Amino acid sequence: MNNKLRTGEVEHLFDAMLVLKEKEDYYKFFEDVCTINELLSMAQRYEVAKMLREGKTYLDIAKATGASTATISRVNRSLHYGADGYELVFQRLGFEDKSERS
Repeated sequence: MNNKLRTGEVEHLFDAMLVLKEKEDYYKFFEDVCTINELLSMAQRYEVAKMLREGKTYLDIAKATGASTATISRVNRSLHYGADGYELVFQRLGFEDKSERS
């Protein structure tokens, strides 16, 4: 993990998230913490990651999500060279890896 992320403030945020139990709790919390655009951007990046993992093309992803090719490229870089956070979530959700990436 990037050491720049390991701040007291980030730790407090993650601790706060750990106490949320229901999906409705997350809606309330993130509505207060994020702007609508910030939350929608995070959701878009997550959808892009799922579609990349499924082996979809940039063109298909851009059409389906409205994401720019720059955003798709950034997410792709995270999938290949990031901290494996997406993969951790996908595995815990039981998503099958349908892409041809190694």
